[in-house]
Amino acid sequence: MKEGYDGGPTLFRLVRFWSRRWAGQASEELTGELRHVQHIMVIEAVATNTHPAGAAPVAGAHEAVTVGTVAHRLGLDHSGASRMVRDAVEAGYLVRATSERDRRRASLRLTESGQELLAGARQWQRQAFEELTASWAERDRRQFASYLQRLADDVGA
Repeated sequence: MKEGYDGGPTLFRLVRFWSRRWAGQASEELTGELRHVQHIMVIEAVATNTHPAGAAPVAGAHEAVTVGTVAHRLGLDHSGASRMVRDAVEAGYLVRATSERDRRRASLRLTESGQELLAGARQWQRQAFEELTASWAERDRRQFASYLQRLADDVGA
């Protein structure tokens, strides 16, 4: 690696910046309320596992999405994820159904409203990427996007 480049700290500096500022900004722009950032996080966790059309498949994506899946994807304990899922269900973004594979478990899926919020969130994310890299050459933007995708795929995000 070239001297002066320090990817680890730079990556985490960006993660901290985005998690504090952009998550709330995206939620406010998409839903009009800051508190809905948790709904976006939950529907992203559900959608990432089920790989909607156009997205790359994720390991285990054929399995039902459960509260445990959401907890794992968001790095939360089960009770915290359960509260977030409950709130997203009450808001109409998710539906709980009995798992076809194990009747003792509830599986989660996006409602039409959840799919609309997810589409809006993904569009907002694309726009943010475009704005952040607007001064870059198109080749560099595509290369950076492919590296980000590769990193996300490698870590199972």
